[in-house]
Amino acid sequence: MGKRLSKIYTRTGDQGETGLGDGSRISKDHARMTAIGSIDELNSFIGLCIEELKEHLILSSITDFLSHSQHRIFDLGGEISIPGYQIIDDKQVSQIETALDLLNADLAPLENFILPGGHKLIAVLHLCRSVCRRAERDLVTLQRDENINTAGLKYLNRLSDYIFVAARYAAKELQIDEVLWEKDA
Repeated sequence: MGKRLSKIYTRTGDQGETGLGDGSRISKDHARMTAIGSIDELNSFIGLCIEELKEHLILSSITDFLSHSQHRIFDLGGEISIPGYQIIDDKQVSQIETALDLLNADLAPLENFILPGGHKLIAVLHLCRSVCRRAERDLVTLQRDENINTAGLKYLNRLSDYIFVAARYAAKELQIDEVLWEKDA
């Protein structure tokens, strides 16, 4: 386990740089830090979503899966904070695919675009999905200049798919009509 923080402020970042897990320092606006920030934001929104899900026992499988996923998202942030380090692998990607297939099995085929809404929980799930997509884009940006573990990209791609399907599943289980996109007349 890494070092514990006993002092929260160090003043070492006051000039716009921050330390990575390997001890190196980079600018706070470096693509690596942007990706780490998006991954951290995703984890925060997943936490919010889990708290919303706890109010609906019928959705406990989603709550459990996202609770597990929070730890893997944290792992991914740690992986990105140490250049060349790898934690995420295809096993975690396969776990998402299995969970996604289980949720999707009983859903009607998608025939229209779905808008975030209909219920606060569904809107929060879609917010998580969109933040997950941004984190994925930020990793793609980082990958242009640096080698990264591509399993992390796959992980975020599948997780955003899972969250989309989870929103649809939640609507079905809570008997809430999905908000379908309407073409302008």
